[in-house]
Amino acid sequence: MANERGSWGSNIGFLLAAIGSAVGLGNIWGFPYKMGKSGGFTFLIAYLFLAVFVGFVVMVSELAMGRKVGKGVIGCYHTLSRKFKWVGWLAVFSPFIIMSFYSVLGGYCIEYMALNMSNLAFAGAEIKTGADLFTAMLTNPFGCVVFTLLFLVICFLINRGGISGGIEKFNKIGMPALFVMLVIIIIRAVTMDGAAEGLKFMFVPGYAVSAGFIAESPNFITVLATAGGQMFFSLSLAMGVMFTYGSYLSKQENLVKNSVVIVFSDTLVALMAGLAVIPAAVANGIAQISSGATVIDAATGLERAMTLADIKLNGPNLLFVTLQDVFNAMGTAGPLFGVIFYLLVLIAAISSAISLVEVVATFFLDRAAEKGKVGNRHKIVLIVCLAITVEAVLVAVDGLGSNGLWVPGQATFGIHTWNDCWLDFMDMMSEGIAMPLGALLMSLMVGYEIKSKTVLDEVRLGCNTKIDFFYNLCIKVITPIGMILVLLGQLNDFGFIHIFG
Repeated sequence: MANERGSWGSNIGFLLAAIGSAVGLGNIWGFPYKMGKSGGFTFLIAYLFLAVFVGFVVMVSELAMGRKVGKGVIGCYHTLSRKFKWVGWLAVFSPFIIMSFYSVLGGYCIEYMALNMSNLAFAGAEIKTGADLFTAMLTNPFGCVVFTLLFLVICFLINRGGISGGIEKFNKIGMPALFVMLVIIIIRAVTMDGAAEGLKFMFVPGYAVSAGFIAESPNFITVLATAGGQMFFSLSLAMGVMFTYGSYLSKQENLVKNSVVIVFSDTLVALMAGLAVIPAAVANGIAQISSGATVIDAATGLERAMTLADIKLNGPNLLFVTLQDVFNAMGTAGPLFGVIFYLLVLIAAISSAISLVEVVATFFLDRAAEKGKVGNRHKIVLIVCLAITVEAVLVAVDGLGSNGLWVPGQATFGIHTWNDCWLDFMDMMSEGIAMPLGALLMSLMVGYEIKSKTVLDEVRLGCNTKIDFFYNLCIKVITPIGMILVLLGQLNDFGFIHIFG
């Protein structure tokens, strides 16, 4: 029973694992849609601003504090701060809650990959529409639970191998494979008839409104909140991951360079995901409109002609309905592209999920070490995965609200925009509140309690780059103000406050 806390085998192994944690489902479905609905470049500019002045600074801080203390996120906060030591628990709460729906969505990817493999093997068989497949899957709780458990078993097997033997080894194979598959899907997506409209949706300011994809552009605070929530979820910030990964880093590694590489790589993959997903989805929707497709109007219940606004470009519908229809429309090659795509999404989901599991597992390994005991990684990871299973089963059985389970908040607030299902509720608690709140409190702790010198001294151990002025300006002023605006915007979007329209 060895304590296998260990360390990274190489810096490239750490970078691939950190990028793998950052590159997840949020990149594949969240970034492109949020970019489009928030005004294209308006969202992109807001995202890039936050990534540079908030994301980069928070990442450097988390990596530095993790490496300095040599413990996970709770151990770091307890060691460094008296006033903010409880924030470490908030940082562990986020990944635990995120895993409740992440594992379910990962299970969906496994099931869809299997469905496309079946279509590939039995060419000529009747192929169901994406909507029919998705509805059938959601209304089959047993099947959803089985595939969720399969996803968690995969996470368990990787995490039990430790940092270098499990997480690093998986990402050294998974991340290059993901990039290759992304390029393949992008080439096919942008060469489809009508793909140009999807590119305009993403990159032309105001085009989403003028073309009829969405009714109106949101206000700036809403765009900022959307970009901020996406940034934190995408970069794996304020959820203990970078504290944990930093605790395994050697003192010689350049934290500034590593943070730049992670932020840049994640943003690049997010844009690549947009190029792989949105043009294909829009092209397929335009083809359906041209063929005279009809839909049932949600307001009137009457049948009407399909429009651009009816193309599903957000959330699980984008991945499991719209894109499955895209693959179905490709003919004999469609199932092959379907297998490649859902394998890509599965790798992205696993690379993020194993980092979230590691945050919680590291806490228990550190607690064992503090007591002078040897932590049994296999046992600890198993217990963590079993605990996640309990909440994940609830989300799986709920089936995105298809099976009528009670959801907290609906009866109390009567708000049905954000808590229609258990997935939305879990997302609200983690990405919506806990993560921006955690980043705000962390910036206040570093800037005004332990002082930025604590972080900067650690950064200088492996780096000669002078970032003192930039870091102090961001951690004391820009990051707190940005996080307050993001948090208020999130609360406004969820209906808890009404100050931004």
